[in-house]
Formats: sequence, C-alpha cells, structure tokens
Amino acid sequence: MSGITKHYGGVRALENVHFEANRGTIHALLGENGAGKSTLIKVLSGVVQPDSGTIELDGQAVEFANPTEANDAGIACIFQELSLLPDLTVADNIGITRPPKRFGLIDYRAQRRLAEEALARVGGEGIHPSTTVRELSLSRRQMVEIAKALARNPKILILDEATSALTAADVEKVFVMLHKLREEGMAIIYISHRMHEIAELADVCTVYRNGQKVETFKAGTKSDNAIVEMMIGREYESVFPPKTDKKLEAAPALKVRGFSWQNELDGIDLDIRPGEIVGLGGLDGQGQRQLLLGLFGTLIGATGSVEIDGKPVKLSSPKRAKSDEIGMALIPEDRKNEGLMLPMTVRENLSFASIEQISRAGVVNLKAEEAAIDEMIDLLKIRSDGIDGPVGALSGGNQQKVVIGKWLMTRPRIILLNDPTRGIDVGTKQEIYQLLQRLASEGAAILFYSTDYDELIGCCDRVLVMYGGTIVRTLAGDQLTETNLVSAALNLPAGTDETALAARAREVAT
Repeated sequence: MSGITKHYGGVRALENVHFEANRGTIHALLGENGAGKSTLIKVLSGVVQPDSGTIELDGQAVEFANPTEANDAGIACIFQELSLLPDLTVADNIGITRPPKRFGLIDYRAQRRLAEEALARVGGEGIHPSTTVRELSLSRRQMVEIAKALARNPKILILDEATSALTAADVEKVFVMLHKLREEGMAIIYISHRMHEIAELADVCTVYRNGQKVETFKAGTKSDNAIVEMMIGREYESVFPPKTDKKLEAAPALKVRGFSWQNELDGIDLDIRPGEIVGLGGLDGQGQRQLLLGLFGTLIGATGSVEIDGKPVKLSSPKRAKSDEIGMALIPEDRKNEGLMLPMTVRENLSFASIEQISRAGVVNLKAEEAAIDEMIDLLKIRSDGIDGPVGALSGGNQQKVVIGKWLMTRPRIILLNDPTRGIDVGTKQEIYQLLQRLASEGAAILFYSTDYDELIGCCDRVLVMYGGTIVRTLAGDQLTETNLVSAALNLPAGTDETALAARAREVAT
C-alpha cells in the first residue's frame, strides 16, 4: 500500500501511509485507538475507499470497490465488531457469503462439513454447526467469526483485536492456528493492544500515530516501554496510578447477601464501601457477568438480599437500579451492542441515560444538556469532530469513553464495570485507570470485573475471585498477586506450587 490517504470531514484518519506485508510473516500494527490502524485495514479489505494512494497484491495494482472484491482477491478480515447474524446457525454464518450449492440450491450437508472443517482449524471443535449463534457466549462467537474468515481460504488474513473477547484457552488455540498458517505461507496482519500477544506472535511491527506511520521494525528489537512511547508520542509513565491508603470505616454502600440465580450464581455475599475499588476475578464464565447484570436488575428470578446505604432494596429493573434512590450504573462488556446506539449522535448517546435528570415536564433543558456533555468531554478527553456526528464514526477508545460518560452523567454512587478496557489502547486504558481512582476518591463504590490480572492487581483494593458461580477467595494487600489470582481462579488451595498450577490450567483449558 503506497501513499494511502483518507479524511473524514476535517478528521485525518490516514495521511500518505505506506505499508507492506509479506508471505509467511505475522505483521503487527500498533498504535492508539484513532491512530489509523483500523482505517488502513478497511481500505485494504474494501470497506472504505481511500482519497488517494495505490494498492498492489502480488505485484499487481488492484482496487476494491467493496469487501466482496477484496474477498475474491484472497483478503479476509476479522473485525473486532462481529459480523455474525445471531438468529442463524453457526453453519449458516460460516457459509453465508458462498454457500455450497447443488442443483442451484444450498447443499446443507456440504455447508455443515465446511463449518466443521473451519471450526476444527481454529480449535473450535466443541461448537456445534447447528447451534444458533445467539446461544453462544461472546468468546465462542469470536471463534465462529475467525472460522468464517478461514473458510474462504485467504492469502492475507487480517485480525483486528480478534482475541479481545476470547477466553485464555481459546486464545491459545488461536495462537496455535496462526503459527500454523504462517508456516503454510499466509500473510497475517495482526492488530492488538496486548503487548504480550505481540511479543509471542509478531515477526514485524509497524507503529502508527495520528494517521501516520512512525516506524517499522523487527519484533523483539524494542522494549514494550519504547513501543508505547512511539504509540503515544510522549514519555511513558507507569500505566497504573499509585494506590492511596484508604481508611474505609463507613458503612457499605452496597451489601449483598445470598445472591443466587438459576445455576449460574450461588449464594454470593459481598460488601463494597464508598471509595473502594473491588475487583472480580476468576476464569472467564464463572458468573462474573451474571453477577453484574443481576445487581443491575436485568436477571429475572434472582434471589437474595441487597442493601444500598443500609436500606433494603429490590433491584427489579435497570430503571430501578439507576434511580436516584439507588444510584447505580453499569458499563457493559459489549459497547457496540449493549452500550451505544451507533447511528445516533455523540450528543444523543451521552445524554440518553440521564435524560430524566436534564428534563422538566418532558422537555430537555438544552442548556443543562450542553453543560453536562461539555463536562464529560473535558473529563474523559473524548476526541470527536463535534457532538452531532454519529458515535459509530469514533475510534473504539472514544466510543468506550462515551459509554462511560453516558453513565457518569447520571451521577452514580455505585459503578459496575464489565471488562471496560477490552480492545482499547494503552493510553486510553491509563486514562480510565486514573478516572477510576478519581471516582473512588470522590466516594463512589466500584465493582470492577476484568479478564486482565494486571488490571485487577494495579487498580483494585481487593479482589473477589469467583469459581462455579460463587466467591471462593478474597485477595488484598500483599496477597494480591498473579500467582494467587491464578491459584484461586483454578480453585486450588493457597500456596499451590507452579507445577500443580500449570497442570490444573491445562486440565481446565481442555
């Protein structure tokens, strides 16, 4: 790709960018959200048209008017936002662009075989081709998305944060697949904000910043800190703000006893005091998400007692949870489908949750709305070309800031966060960590689920580790270490040696 330039109105997405990818290599694209990485691969995969520049494939000049033309040329792209149709089966989704046919009709047996082969290739043999996508967890859906791309037998495979929603076990399977594809001579372009993934996978790295290429270098020749400084354009400081000594003597802002739901949650007890950041740890799928959803009033039939500031409450709906009496907010896991209305404006998305508070007699107080939105944009450093453009045009990191800002505009006292930094860059993560500490210092009680152990250790005052739908261990102070988190996540006794930990981890992954 040579001289690729793309502007959206007054926003420069790419400016005279050059990029090369070779067969048999994994080429990592690095940079903050909004640096131009996603726009570059959208140009390559035919999703958007560049303002100027050329593309050559195998030495021949090509132009792609749409993704179908790029697919026909051997380019397959796996975006962070899934393209699956939830009401169709796994097999239908995998074969949807080119279903095998017989006598002019879809050959469903052949389509199922195609799906089985593609799923086996990515290590997803446990996913049944006849299962409706809606029934799958987010991690399983991501595996189907990868299998869908591989079913096209591409020459170039592009992965844009394709592991951000995967469990640790599924990530390992994808890594094995990528190493094998590299050996087979495929060119792989890999975007990730997880530096340990880059270290394990990449042969070559290219860093982008503000729509321009900074440097291309061989993987392993620069430290993580040096790479991050290239990405953010300034000296890199510790990603986690220092923890402050907290004397938490106040009564709990949130007190939960015996919280249960179906077979997913079993007798959970927890307390969170004002000013405290409490983490939820454990292997993915142990009830953490259900607990957050249940506390926000979305699970029908949940049992147990909940007290807010010492008063019993019934969390019957999200509307009830976010009421002035309770003052709760939930930052969801899937910002695209659960947190934002993508075609609507930044303004509408930010003010949606607090619309009752900035209205009188059913009419929005525009002056109050403007003031609240300006405050959020300034607080969260949301970068956008005005607030009246669609929120879907923002980078992933800025979209996540809009989700957080939307709920902060309700002035919550209790904040539930479901993996809020998934798929966003180091600089934005750092801003979110600082925000959490600021909110806690102002008296908010925070319950924070993360699949990243470093986040739990770096941000939280204590961590509640879940296993099988219940809390099996609480870690704080010197006990809050990665070894103890892993041990508790695997439901092993404290002090288990690393050999036993590794054996148990392999067993769980299998």
